[in-house]
Parts: sequence; C-alpha cells; structure tokens
Amino acid sequence: MEEKEISQAVIRRMPRYYRYLGELIEDGVERISSNDLSGRMNVTASQIRQDLNNFGGFGQQGYGYNVKYLYEEIGKILGLNQQHNIIVIGAGNLGQALANYVKFEKLGFVITALFDVNPAMEGITVRGIKIHMLNELEDYCGKNRVDIAALTMPKAKADAIANRLVSLGIHAIWNFAHVDLDLIDKDVVVESVHLSDSLMQLSYNIEKNKKKNG
Repeated sequence: MEEKEISQAVIRRMPRYYRYLGELIEDGVERISSNDLSGRMNVTASQIRQDLNNFGGFGQQGYGYNVKYLYEEIGKILGLNQQHNIIVIGAGNLGQALANYVKFEKLGFVITALFDVNPAMEGITVRGIKIHMLNELEDYCGKNRVDIAALTMPKAKADAIANRLVSLGIHAIWNFAHVDLDLIDKDVVVESVHLSDSLMQLSYNIEKNKKKNG
C-alpha cells in the first residue's frame, strides 16, 4: 500500500505539539481534550484533530488524548526514538553555538564532530567535541556513522561542500549557509535555516502592527 503523503504544513506543526505535550507531562497532566489543547496552543481543535488523524488519530471520544502516549507517538513520528549523529562543517561562532546547545542531545541529536579549515582550531574541543580539519572529512565519515551534516559556513563554498558530503553517503543536510543548495542527488533531505529571513519577516510584522495601530 502506498504511504499517505503528509503535507509539510502538518509536519511543521508536529514539533510544536511535541513541545506542548512535553510541558503538559512536566505539569503532571495525564489526559487532555483537543479543545483544551487548542486553548493552550492557539490552534483550532478541528486543526489538531485533522493533523493527528493523518497518523491514526490517537484520541478517544469522551476521553481526549493520553498525554504521555501521544507525546511518545509523536516522538516516533518525528524519529526521536533513535539517535541521529551530526557533524558540523564550520566551527565558527554559529557552529560552536550548535555544539554547545545541550538540548539537542535530549532529543536524540548528537553532535559528534566539528570541521573547519582554520589550522588554529585543529584539536580544540567544544563541550568535549573535537574540531577536525576539513581534509579529514572523508576519513572520519568512512570510520563513523554520520546521519546529518550541518553547514555553518560561507555560502560561496556551501554547494561544493554539500556535494562532497553527498558523495560520502550523507543523506540529510541542515543548511545554515544563506544559499539554496544545488545538489547532485535530489533525494537528499535538506532543511534550510535562513536566520536573516526570519528577521525580515519579524521586521515586516513590526511595520504591519505599526500601521494597524496607527
């Protein structure tokens, strides 16, 4: 049977459900209705039910959702029930900030190595994670499992490095370089994070509110 295609809009909401359910568990909440979850998340109850029905529903009429069970099931949907090994290409401020963010590991995303071209950084560790030289990339990938590569480097070199990673068998790229990657393998999963785009959207909404409030 062909797997049902889930829209990206639904996928983008799943981490938010996961986060809110985690907070409910911390607060000792055992079950919740779609209406109550709607009030917390500012998403309609109908939207919540539609989103979750894409994966089987999980709720019971008159009971609502078992919070811990739903949290665990969404974690499985998002692949958080397994470890993902990440390498970071570019050990500058952003790359080191990613390495220092311990919450990634709680979600199963483990940064195992950083790479850079600056000889002054060779052998330095960031929270116990070693910085390697970029010319060690092939050797490292040949000896270690790498699930995701994060690019935190200048955009001029991003395409070349990304395709080098693809040729090494890496099938997922977390792209912080401000460029849309042109990859030799179109099946590679790419998630691009353009921080300046987010700021520009914020700026637009600031101006919109100014006009709205006169």
